[in-house]
Amino acid sequence: MNRPLPAVRLRVPTHEDAFAWHRVFDDPGVMEFHGGKSAALSVYEELTARQRRHDAERGFCLWSVLDESDEVIGFTGAQPWPRDWGPQGETEIGWRLGRAHWGKGYVTAAARETLDRVRAAGVPGVVAVIPPGNERSIAVARRLGMELAETYTHPRLGEPALCYRLSLQDGD
Repeated sequence: MNRPLPAVRLRVPTHEDAFAWHRVFDDPGVMEFHGGKSAALSVYEELTARQRRHDAERGFCLWSVLDESDEVIGFTGAQPWPRDWGPQGETEIGWRLGRAHWGKGYVTAAARETLDRVRAAGVPGVVAVIPPGNERSIAVARRLGMELAETYTHPRLGEPALCYRLSLQDGD
């Protein structure tokens, strides 16, 4: 049975959102597939600043996700693939939520809005690179209609990274 998705709002992250991201991601479970430990506040300050630049230059970024009460609960959005391995030159869609908000449909709702926004910005397709054990993210990618396209080997970890793809062009 499909339940309706919750209402979400996406906004370009503010400097203050760095503090919110730091707070909601300060959980080993949230960070399991992102290095396993909490990142320093400075990491989120740099990340939110970079996302503001992406939005100004490209019309999309990793947006802050706000729930029905306008609380920042994480991020969802897209950015150029940032690494020197994997799907270089592609646009990556991604998401991360605080644990209290898992399983409620927020990521799916926000990621669908992301797809609409990046399509409107002229992006021809998106990728999501996901570790094989991250079943929650794999499920979101599949709900978005993404399909497993290739597998890369993470150069530092020596582990597989699954690359899901979705064309945003009509007729593909």
